[in-house]
Amino acid sequence: MFLSVFDLFKIGIGPSSSHTMGPMTAAERFLAEIAGDDWPRPSGSAVHRLSVSLHGSLAFTGIGHGTDRAVILGLAGYNPLTVDPDRMDEQLATIEAEKTVRPQGHPPYRFDPAADLVLDKKQALPGHANGMAFNAYDADERLLLRRIYYSVGGGFVVSEEELQALKAETKKPDRNDVPFPFANAREMLAMAAETGLSIAEMKRANEETRMERTELDAGLDRIWQAMEACVERGLSQEGVMPGGLNVRRRARQLHQRLDEDWRQNKPNPLAANDWLAVFAMAVNEENAGGGRVVTAPTNGAAGVVPAVMRYWRKFHVDADAKGVRDFLLTAAAIGGIVKHNASISGAEVGCQGEVGSASAMAAAGLAAVMGGTPEQVENAAEIALEHHLGMTCDPIGGLVQIPCIERNAMASVKAIDAAIMALRGDGKHYVSLDKVLHTMRETGRDMLDKYKETARGGLAVNIIEC
Repeated sequence: MFLSVFDLFKIGIGPSSSHTMGPMTAAERFLAEIAGDDWPRPSGSAVHRLSVSLHGSLAFTGIGHGTDRAVILGLAGYNPLTVDPDRMDEQLATIEAEKTVRPQGHPPYRFDPAADLVLDKKQALPGHANGMAFNAYDADERLLLRRIYYSVGGGFVVSEEELQALKAETKKPDRNDVPFPFANAREMLAMAAETGLSIAEMKRANEETRMERTELDAGLDRIWQAMEACVERGLSQEGVMPGGLNVRRRARQLHQRLDEDWRQNKPNPLAANDWLAVFAMAVNEENAGGGRVVTAPTNGAAGVVPAVMRYWRKFHVDADAKGVRDFLLTAAAIGGIVKHNASISGAEVGCQGEVGSASAMAAAGLAAVMGGTPEQVENAAEIALEHHLGMTCDPIGGLVQIPCIERNAMASVKAIDAAIMALRGDGKHYVSLDKVLHTMRETGRDMLDKYKETARGGLAVNIIEC
C-alpha cells in the first residue's frame, strides 16, 4: 500500500479539504474531460452551458464550507494550489455579474451561479456522502456530458468509476511496487524489525521510487514552509471570521501575551499547553477565513501537526531540518495507514477521522524525532487516536469554527501527551493501532449521519439562543 506524503499533505485553501479543495479539484477535472476526447461527443456539437448539483453533506454544509465558491472558481479554471485567496471575492463577483466562466484554454461557458449551482438536500448520490454531479449542455440545451465525482476527504477526489474500482481493489492483494508496502501497522512494525529501519526511513525509501532524494527533500521543506507561513499569518490577523457566527480571531492576542511572558522569563507551568493551543488556533483561524493551509490530513484538522511541529522546533534544542522531514514522513506513514484502513473524512466517520487522525499523526511524528523506536511511534499514534474514538463532526452553521478551532488545540495537547506516554514505555501495549482503526471504522459506520458533517445534530442544533 503506497500513499505519498504529498497526497496527505496538500497545499491549498480553506476552509475544508473535502468541501472546498475537493469540489474545486472536481470542477477542474470536469473541465479537463470537456476538453478531452474520452467521451462520445456528438458531431458538430459544442459545450455552451454548465451546471452542477451538490449532494449529501456538500449540500447541507456547502455554504458554510465555501463549496459553492470553490465549484464556481474551479469551473473558471482555478485550482486549490494556485488560486489567490485575496482575489477570490473579486473573481466571484465578475462571474456572477457576467453569468459566464472563462477558464484558460476553453471558450466561455454560460454559468449562472444562482440557477446553475444547486444544493440538492433531498437526493443523496449512492457512492459517498460528498457527491457532486457536473453537466455540460449545448446551445439547444441538450445534455452532452454528465460526470459524478466524490470528495472522499483530505482533498482526494474520485469519479464514480474510480470509486467502484477502489472498492473492488479492497478485495485484492496490494501491489508490491515499493520496497515497504505495509498496509497496516502490524506489517509496518514487522518490516521495521526485519530491516532495522525507522518508519521515516521506510517511508523515504517508498517515496524515492517516485522521485529523487533532492526533489523529495525540497517538497517536504515546501510543506513545512507552507505550514509555518500559515501559523505566522494566523498569529498576525485580527477581526471577525466570515460566515455569520461573528466568531473573533483570538490567536494574535493570545500569542502577544505569551510572547511578553516569554521575554520577561515569567514562570508558567502550563505554558506548553498555551503555546500548542495558540499555534493550532492560528492555523485553524486562517483555515476558517479561507486562507492558504496544508491538509494534515484534512483542512478541518490542519492545525494539529503544524502546532506540534512548531512547538518542537521552538523548545527542543536538537530540532533541525532533517528532523522536520522525518516528522512529516512518519506522520504521513501513519496517515496513510489510517486512510487505507478506516477514514480521514468527517463525512464518513465523524471528527474522529479528522482531528483524531491528525493527533495520531502528530504524536507519531513527535515520538519519532524524540528518538522513539518504531514500536513506541506506533504506540503514540494508537494512544492519540484511541482517545478521539466516537468524536462527532457537528460544526455550528456548517462552519469550521465551532468546535473545530478549539478542537485542534485540544488534539495537539493530546498528541504531545500520547508521545510522552509512549516514550516513557517500551513500546509494548495491549491495544494495537490496527485494532483502534478497526474500531474507528465500525464506530463511524454505526454513527448517525446527522453527526457526520451535515450540521444536523450535536452542537450544530443544540445551541440555545439567549
